[in-house]
Amino acid sequence: MSQTVTSVPPPASAEPAPGSAGQGGAAKGEPAGRKPRLYVLDGLRLIAALGVVAFHWTGVDIHPGVWGQAPRALMPEVHRFGAYGWLGVQLFFLISGFVICMSCWGKSPKDYFISRVVRLYPAYWVGIVLTALVVNFASTARYDRKPVTITEILTNLTMLERPLGVTEVDGVYWTLWIELRFYLLFAVLAVMGLTYRRVVAFCGIWTILAVITPSTDSKLMDQVFMPQDAPYFIAGVAMYLIYRFGANPMLLGIVGFTWLVAQNRIHITEGSYEYEVHHTLSWPVMAGISAVAFLVMLGVALGAFNWVRWRWLTVAGALTYPLYLMHQEIGWALIRLGRNHHIPPKPLLLICLAVLLSLAYAVHRFAERPLSALLKRLLYSPSLSLPKADPPVRSRKD
Repeated sequence: MSQTVTSVPPPASAEPAPGSAGQGGAAKGEPAGRKPRLYVLDGLRLIAALGVVAFHWTGVDIHPGVWGQAPRALMPEVHRFGAYGWLGVQLFFLISGFVICMSCWGKSPKDYFISRVVRLYPAYWVGIVLTALVVNFASTARYDRKPVTITEILTNLTMLERPLGVTEVDGVYWTLWIELRFYLLFAVLAVMGLTYRRVVAFCGIWTILAVITPSTDSKLMDQVFMPQDAPYFIAGVAMYLIYRFGANPMLLGIVGFTWLVAQNRIHITEGSYEYEVHHTLSWPVMAGISAVAFLVMLGVALGAFNWVRWRWLTVAGALTYPLYLMHQEIGWALIRLGRNHHIPPKPLLLICLAVLLSLAYAVHRFAERPLSALLKRLLYSPSLSLPKADPPVRSRKD
């Protein structure tokens, strides 16, 4: 499918028609006016998830009890690559900005809310239960991890454990609080109704607020506008506009500008990751990986990967969320189990990955899908709909 880049910006008085700058026709078998599924996004999700898995399994050096010694000393070549796997989180955020805008265009605020709840919570709840069981009862759970209490588990079920000051059942859940804040910001547009001009304005205003937030020393602004992570979400949103309406200098400028901000923000975030890997990280490598992620996603927006039609990627994409939710604590327990049985490191990594992918498939197939369907039916139930007018006041006998 071709993608034509135009240098003429959309008219100010009207929203550009979808495909006016190279959307292209629908593929065979696709409904008219609807783009074919972007299988490449499922593949990119898997790459991002595997990067984060590699970071926690081979890059993190602060839990020597997992491998019995530091991964840096045990497998230096693998560690050298795994130390940068955390950048998969940034790729997730780019994809999230793109996908949220794509999936919510033309939807009602209720549809937007329900789609996010159904997408996030079912697999997350299952992940909490399984991870808590491993942390509390598995003999190979890392010894420096405190057991999870009932109240911590119940609080984690809300996905608001971080603002409530409660320890996450699994440390990777910190990114979900960032995703939730992005969804809340984007909900403002969902309520107003998504249009080209509104989304472009949203990208510009959020960029400005995210850039000035660090200088205000305001914790509230920091929580709302997320200066470290905003560039990735904003770029993803702008890339969806390119995908839907075609490229123009304004949208390409937003993508380029947000990358410039993102490479600067890396200097702020790298310290925490250097603490985890126990050595300095190369800024050119980090900036280069970030630039590649931006360029690949821009290629997706411009139609460069429309030839990707491998249906197995749909399954791979479905596994990434449960894999992400369960890979850290459960993965570390599996590594310790394999180490106790004297399995060499590299084969052990492959075995643990196969086990976690199988577990992720089982969670997706037998828990996430039925729970999502049930939750969706409940949320669309008329009894949960807000009435247009106040219901009658109940009479009470004295």
